[in-house]
Amino acid sequence: MIPATYPDKAEIARLSARMLLEIGAVNFRPEEPYILASGLPSPTYIDCRKLISYPRIRATLMDFLTTTVMREAGFEAFDNVAGGETAGIPFAALVAERLALPMSYVRKKPKGYGRNARIEGEMHEGQRVLLVEDLTTDGGSKLSFVDAIRETGATCGHTAVIFNYGIFPETETTLGDHGVQLHYLCTWWDVLSEARTTGSFDARTLEAVAGFLTDPRAWQAAHKVD
Repeated sequence: MIPATYPDKAEIARLSARMLLEIGAVNFRPEEPYILASGLPSPTYIDCRKLISYPRIRATLMDFLTTTVMREAGFEAFDNVAGGETAGIPFAALVAERLALPMSYVRKKPKGYGRNARIEGEMHEGQRVLLVEDLTTDGGSKLSFVDAIRETGATCGHTAVIFNYGIFPETETTLGDHGVQLHYLCTWWDVLSEARTTGSFDARTLEAVAGFLTDPRAWQAAHKVD
């Protein structure tokens, strides 16, 4: 069990952003936007998967995430920790270890052979399940995982992520309407603030990124590739 005397939420957000910048998980490229899974352009991209290769930072962020969940949801709020395929699996395992709870994972779709299961590991009716993922954009991708968990007879009212985009106002509404509370460490605003403080990117790049974060839908519409 980890201690509950970690920094407050604001300091956790700042330190988490700093660590993501330090390992090069943060990518800003306004002149040649990234194309997201949605097909929309973005001058920002974050790769939380890189964290698994940095043990000190990985351990600290998992302590932060576990502490955040305990503070916001309760110390005895869960019976099982589930990771979303694939990026959420290692982080779910690390959080489950800290909470001394069983771990399982949820496939994006049935594997198509054998048991044709979406849930791997043991999950039972009545269990209170915490869904762990690496990040969330607008919250929509979490709903399928939540539904798969609930189909077992378990409950899932909370999801925890390292990174929340924090720029789409519908994120917490989408999850909340589905009965799910979001817990996270930091957002793009925290990363932008820390990038300015540390001088991680040039001023012109940071100004362009700030424009995107202020009105992402308008920025995407203006830079959409036909």
